[in-house]
Amino acid sequence: MEKFNKNKFWYECSLEQLFSFHGGLGISREQLGDKGIPYLHYGDMHKGTFSSVSYDDYTILPKYDIKINGDEDFLMKDGDVVFLDASEDLTGTSRCVVIDNPDNKPFIAGLHTFIARPLDNSLCKWYKKYFTQTQDVQKQFERLSVGFKVYGVNRNSIKNIVVSFPIDIKEQQKIAKILAKWDEAIELQERLIEKLEIQKKGLMKKLLMPKKDWKENRIKNIFTITRGQVLSTDNCNNSYKYPVYSSKTQNDGLMGYYKDYLYENAITWTTDGANAGEVKYRNGKFYCTNVCGVLLNTEGYANECFAYLLNSVAKKYVSFVGNPKLMNNVMGEIKISYPPIITQQKISNIYSKLLENIKLHSQKLELFKKQRKALMQLLLTGTVRV
Repeated sequence: MEKFNKNKFWYECSLEQLFSFHGGLGISREQLGDKGIPYLHYGDMHKGTFSSVSYDDYTILPKYDIKINGDEDFLMKDGDVVFLDASEDLTGTSRCVVIDNPDNKPFIAGLHTFIARPLDNSLCKWYKKYFTQTQDVQKQFERLSVGFKVYGVNRNSIKNIVVSFPIDIKEQQKIAKILAKWDEAIELQERLIEKLEIQKKGLMKKLLMPKKDWKENRIKNIFTITRGQVLSTDNCNNSYKYPVYSSKTQNDGLMGYYKDYLYENAITWTTDGANAGEVKYRNGKFYCTNVCGVLLNTEGYANECFAYLLNSVAKKYVSFVGNPKLMNNVMGEIKISYPPIITQQKISNIYSKLLENIKLHSQKLELFKKQRKALMQLLLTGTVRV
């Protein structure tokens, strides 16, 4: 497929017309160390939302000790684009990073990655951070993806994906500069949230250091221990009033909403699965499914402070024989130290304020991401010109 003009300002062509494709060097994490050549592992690409990798920054990460000639196809050069060939989510199949390596120092593309090497100068270096992020291109990646729990694409299957871009390199540079500002704002907000999380943990650790007036008891002597009930997602509806919690990790375990509730102002924990032992305080009236255990008490112990204390120890009691489990009888035998109720309430108030502050900044982060996504769709399709 030859490049052709969508209009007098934009080209449209396949990836095969822009890049040659080369496989990475498949080395496991266990074989990496602190000596040798920097190695871009697919796990590191999954960790964040970064869209470029600087050689200088990456030298602090694991390396692979190997002798090279310098012309190996798995060595990444400045301006190369690296794709994942496996992802746990469909969005990840189109994830790529641009290599910032001006001196072309040895830098290895690793396991489950492949390199797209530019054939010409049709795309400026930093525009390549964004050119796969339009809705149309992402849908093309999704159609090519195969797999059930892990989705995959390969360097042969993506060659026919069609992308479009401004003919004028200066326009590409302007678009990249605008979007880089949003990337910077998002990164700063993520760092702020990370800092707030660290501050929260430090303060809570100090507040929850056992004092002389603290008591020690088993959970079964403090709470009534019960659990949720089976409920299908088909019965949940956003028009209903009461939140339904399950073992999901997303959105604080919220599965949906139901017309009725089971409990009010109680502590829940996940009894089965990968998140077994995760403890949460549930404020207000709610419903929870049968993978949630519930701790009930009328004397004030069911609060954020107690949930935080219990969450710090509960995972130690999870059984990993077969499916991870923390059942009611085991939870009941956990012995915990805790402060007087008045102190718990004070700590709960502090904790709630910390959480609310983090929540507000997280909402701001999500707003930045939505705005960036909308802006990309306008700029990367030529709907808005710069």
